[in-house]
Amino acid sequence: MKTISISALLAALIAGSAFAASTGPIPTDPGAQSFEVGKVRVTALRDAQFVAANDGKLFGVGAGPDAVTDVLKAAGEPTDHVTLGVDALLVQSGGRNILIDTGLGPAAHGVLIASLAKAGLQPEDISVVLITHVHGDHIGGLVTADGSPAFPKATIRISAPDWKWLQTQPNMAALVKAVSPSVKVFKPGDGVAPGITSVAIKGHTPGHVGYQIVSGSKRLLDFGDTAHSSIVSLAKPDWPVGFDNDQKEAETSRRQMLTQLAKDQELIFAPHFPFPGVGHIVADGDHFAWQPQK
Repeated sequence: MKTISISALLAALIAGSAFAASTGPIPTDPGAQSFEVGKVRVTALRDAQFVAANDGKLFGVGAGPDAVTDVLKAAGEPTDHVTLGVDALLVQSGGRNILIDTGLGPAAHGVLIASLAKAGLQPEDISVVLITHVHGDHIGGLVTADGSPAFPKATIRISAPDWKWLQTQPNMAALVKAVSPSVKVFKPGDGVAPGITSVAIKGHTPGHVGYQIVSGSKRLLDFGDTAHSSIVSLAKPDWPVGFDNDQKEAETSRRQMLTQLAKDQELIFAPHFPFPGVGHIVADGDHFAWQPQK
């Protein structure tokens, strides 16, 4: 099954193709919502939304649009599309401002910088950017509208497998050139900042990771693109997803991760779940459900 990349969708959108009429990013208002993980202040930052048509290309691959319609209808949601958030996470600890992912970027109507301002910060205040993986909706915001580095004082941490893969993508060449001087790679599983450890989550991209934030007895996992839709991905975790590079590996990884999270009741941040994307995974028979933090 052919993988559909975010960057390909963005290219189609910008080109004004047929794809753009039904699938692609849509603007949203800036937003910033803060909470505490032990002594660490964490803020969910809104960037955009992404609408995926219910056409069997991204969700319900192999199952078909009718099966997706049944899942959406049961949840009381519109059945012709799936709406995803596109959000980032700000971690403030020990005088450092650490940003996890950067959204779509201004070229695709991302409002991350405005959301960051609502949290009281400017791009120059970010010291480290951690990337979960190198799809365009997570790294597009690394550059400004004119292609310059968006966070001029930040070190950019990307897993070595994903950085290597990104450099093979022709449509990302300009971004790679702009950020290369600031990139510092790591091996999935490595510690990347005080109190933050990368967690390998296989299948989505070659080096897709989450980030576990620990402060005392409290912890939170930014699980990247382990799951995309808080409805479809949890109700049908074994369905292939068009965004995944290795769909079988991603299905196995997703099932294992969701099962463990439901068992441990660890607090998570899910960048594509409804803003602010903070809550818990709960078991529901042979599948799962989303429980937002109140």
